[in-house]
Amino acid sequence: MPTWFRLTIGTLAVLLVGVSSLRLEGAELEGAARLVNPDTGQAPASQTVPVASSAVETHRAVLDEYCVTCHSDTQLRLERTPLSLQTVALQDPSSNAEVWEKVIRKLRAGLMPPPGSPRPDQATYNAIVAYLETSIDRSAADAPNPGRRESLYRLTRTEYGNVIRDLLALEIDVAPLLPEDAANRHGFDNMANELRLSPTLLDRYLSAAYKISRLAVGIPPRGPVVNTYTVPLLVDQEFHLGADAPLGSRGGLALRHHFPVDGEYEIRIHLQTNYVGYVRGIYAPHQFELRLDGTRIEKFTIGGEATGTPAPMGFEGNIFGSDEWEYYAQHVNEDLVVRLPVQAGPRLLSVTFPRERWAPDGVLQRPISGYPLAIKGYQDHNPALSEVEITGPFAVTGPGDTPSREKIFVCRPADSADEEACAIRIFSRLARMAYRRPVTDADLSVVMEFFRQRRETADFDAGIQGGLERILAAPEFLFRIERDPADIKPDAVYQLSDLELASRLSSFLWSSLPDEELLDLTERGELAKPAVLDQQVRRMIADARSTALVDNFFGQWLRIRELDTLDRDPVTFPEWGTTLREALRTETELFLDYQLREDRPVTELVGANYTFLNERLAKHYDIPKVYGSRFRRVALSDSDRRGGVLGHGSLLAVTSYPTRTSPVLRGHFLLDRIVGSIVPPPPPDVPALPTRDENGPPASVRDLLESHRANPVCATCHSQMDPFGFGLENFDGVGAWRTSDGGAPVDATGQLLDGTAFEGLSGLREVLLRRPDQFVRTVTEKLLSYALGREVEYYDMPAVRSITRDAASDGYSWSSVIVGIVQSTPFQMRTSVASNSVAAASIVAPR
Repeated sequence: MPTWFRLTIGTLAVLLVGVSSLRLEGAELEGAARLVNPDTGQAPASQTVPVASSAVETHRAVLDEYCVTCHSDTQLRLERTPLSLQTVALQDPSSNAEVWEKVIRKLRAGLMPPPGSPRPDQATYNAIVAYLETSIDRSAADAPNPGRRESLYRLTRTEYGNVIRDLLALEIDVAPLLPEDAANRHGFDNMANELRLSPTLLDRYLSAAYKISRLAVGIPPRGPVVNTYTVPLLVDQEFHLGADAPLGSRGGLALRHHFPVDGEYEIRIHLQTNYVGYVRGIYAPHQFELRLDGTRIEKFTIGGEATGTPAPMGFEGNIFGSDEWEYYAQHVNEDLVVRLPVQAGPRLLSVTFPRERWAPDGVLQRPISGYPLAIKGYQDHNPALSEVEITGPFAVTGPGDTPSREKIFVCRPADSADEEACAIRIFSRLARMAYRRPVTDADLSVVMEFFRQRRETADFDAGIQGGLERILAAPEFLFRIERDPADIKPDAVYQLSDLELASRLSSFLWSSLPDEELLDLTERGELAKPAVLDQQVRRMIADARSTALVDNFFGQWLRIRELDTLDRDPVTFPEWGTTLREALRTETELFLDYQLREDRPVTELVGANYTFLNERLAKHYDIPKVYGSRFRRVALSDSDRRGGVLGHGSLLAVTSYPTRTSPVLRGHFLLDRIVGSIVPPPPPDVPALPTRDENGPPASVRDLLESHRANPVCATCHSQMDPFGFGLENFDGVGAWRTSDGGAPVDATGQLLDGTAFEGLSGLREVLLRRPDQFVRTVTEKLLSYALGREVEYYDMPAVRSITRDAASDGYSWSSVIVGIVQSTPFQMRTSVASNSVAAASIVAPR
């Protein structure tokens, strides 16, 4: 990296001073809060009705009778309770909204009073919750509090990759370039207060800018580069890979590789070996193909040619063959090399085996075989691919005609005198997109300086690469920056500018940059108009880039991302492997994508009677008549014992331990992510769950947990979590159906603290959907937190309730919830920095 390009943290702070400020616009406040029936989520005809003092006295009497015994000033002073309700004013709940929002959350979830304590009837619950919510919401409408997120929002690693894709038409794997971002307690890694920038991370961004700019422009590497693509050992290669693989093929690998320039490349293929290096499947001849963009480049044949005495069938390393056979068995891979010219750009490369076995009726079927483990070394099995190496370029013939070059070079200079004008045109467009705002002469002056320095020693393309490298390292690119207007008073509520609103919107729905249409609307001052904003939100949801919601929001909220590193004990779960792992992920991702694209009700997330399966996953679920590797929508019947995302093996696996299920993990997941109740961490020195005694009678996980719950220290929290987890006990640690555990029949019954009893997934779904407004409110709260890039606070709850009420009139469709979030006060407004803040001077300083 050139020394002149090394930025320091101090330099970064100086560069931040030039970022555009907010426009202070008139804020339209939401209408008055409505009284709400907590069972239906609907408001009655009359609204903002004052509550008589007698009603307040009635509610206070209920609290004194059922709550203050534990939540008193004395108990708070003795640290036996986290809050006291003894003297908190009930006449005006908004004056203590933080306290009362905690109470609302507990009452709505039915978690208070605790087990064994007297409880009021449901009508009393409903009356208190309605009073508290209506009072707080009314005050919030009169004096909205949108909160304040960090002024600097650094791109996450995922967002960085999406931005490069949309800015430069370049798909890259960002994992080797940037470290993983830390997630908050709810699983989201896009929280602004967590997105710090250390000197080491800054160096990584500079290095990434250098590599990506060269790849996008088509600057040849300084020498041949080796890229290795490995097939995990536990991938079952008896299956067809899917759409990218040729029809009638099995196993292998289909990958998309970006060739940096036109030139010659070497492709080397390695087949799987057993642990002593013998290539599998060499007793008989087998064929496999190398294809580039669907065109067959080479057809290989291996096996059946060994001379000498072979090792026995099923060789495991203790009996050897003759020297001639040994040499052949260990050196077959050395000849599997192809060198060929390849044009620059993204190319589809596949190495696959032909399907060699057919069912008698002619239907293509997977042969019955064991799952490949590292120790297996049978030479009569089918061969399998281990890895593919792509090395090059060896002979460069030009930069090629790639999508990234097409997007960058919107002009070509006719001669040297025309170069600067063309460069300014190129950088004006790139910087406008990268900085998410109109560019200034000062912006272009900095970039052109980098262009001229690089152009002095190389050609025009190299100069463009130098300027692009500077853009990709600019603070305006790496950060979304929201700065208070210079003349704003401390703690003032103001409207975001159209440019900042566009950045929030694209980050929320696409995890990327605003596109040309959004930027054009901001420059015309039209984006914030309600009708325009509604149309843009629906356009963006329909765009393919909205899959970011599936990958990022759902992937983190529902913990689907954790499948990447999820392992299972191969003895307890021999069917677990990469093939099943990917099938479970694909099912959930297709299901969630369908929910958004078809604008289904949010409640269908739990209540759907369909899913997406291929043959491998259908067999895992014991669902018949699903064949082939293609995933398709499959209607579920009662006999399938599944439905909704809670029946997906992905969720059931990530909420289990490597050797067994865990009602505690599953119950905690449901309470936190689905019900919306905050579960405190376990106290120190909690005893572990007892283990099964091999010499004693069989014991299920439920039996072991019952003895664990007998401990009073454990019982309070477990009585909240465990019933939810028990409802999923018919599913094992990888999501397969079971009727027994530890030799005992599975007991999937549960009883909540309010006395509601249920059995199995179907009963659990009924409990969750009995009050759809509460489930949708939880989803809205999680989605709002993700959209804002900060945790939802007590002052955001009026907006959450308003979004949920408005969505009810549209059947709780996903679009109504998303549009409601975008049009909400927390999303469109912001509070200026407090007067006593250390950062106040720097944030509001004139530019």
